[in-house]
Amino acid sequence: MIYFHDIDPIAISLGPIKVHWYGIMYLLGFTAAWWLGRKRIAAGRLPGVDANGFSDLLFYAMLGVVVGGRVGYMLFYATSEFLHNPLLLFKVWDGGMSFHGGLLGVLLAAWWWSRKHRLHLFDTLDFVAPLVPLGLGFGRIGNFIGAELWGKYTGGSWGVVFPSGLPAPSNGLDLATLKAEFATGALNQYARHPSQLYEALLEGLVMFLVLWAVSAKPRHRYVIAGLFALMYGIFRFAVEFVRMPDNGVYLAFDWFTRGQLLSLPLVAFGLVLLVLSRRAPVLQPVLPVAPEGAKA
Repeated sequence: MIYFHDIDPIAISLGPIKVHWYGIMYLLGFTAAWWLGRKRIAAGRLPGVDANGFSDLLFYAMLGVVVGGRVGYMLFYATSEFLHNPLLLFKVWDGGMSFHGGLLGVLLAAWWWSRKHRLHLFDTLDFVAPLVPLGLGFGRIGNFIGAELWGKYTGGSWGVVFPSGLPAPSNGLDLATLKAEFATGALNQYARHPSQLYEALLEGLVMFLVLWAVSAKPRHRYVIAGLFALMYGIFRFAVEFVRMPDNGVYLAFDWFTRGQLLSLPLVAFGLVLLVLSRRAPVLQPVLPVAPEGAKA
């Protein structure tokens, strides 16, 4: 089955104020992380940290995602434009966020917060890792709604036709004309892989279920962060085979992309952490102590 993508990327429009679905997906991701994190704090998954401490951690992590994601995008995917006009860094309304940059931002935020609270960095990262995948999934759904980061042609009788992914002159036609052409089957050859949804499933749902299940039991330090890095690296590397390369450029072999290059260190890092975990202490949950005089 072939689907014609005609979803309006603007969810709410109130005069000059326009709320995009992508922004709503970011909000859902942070809300999910807050709710899940509160549950994990109540279960004693980060000993010595209360709800207020977790709120600080989430705030720093949010800054890391936004700032790191934007800086990473400009450095990894728009280097030339950034060097010619550094002010592009602040034009966030034009889009452009990098997962790998956001990850580095979160790592820096977690390091700062952990140092402040005198916690082992990887105890913090093991705590945070299960909170991230749902946000990744929501973000990829936002990419799909916004018709960006689409995949390669399926070459079959299924896929998604993205108007912005059509060749000229079709990509300049109005939506009504394109829909009429689609109804005749003239656009079927341009059906693409919905790679955004593949990533939403793998990086979002699958990673969340695995990390949440493993983190629900006592486990060695480094295990959760290691699984996160390993799974993301593998899933991203695999999906890149059916996703259009960034800026339409392959780095090598007519198939190796920048996304795959940036994913390889994550795979290696994840494997190293899993090896280190074999000799690391087993972390047990410690339930928060109720204040003296509080009701049971």
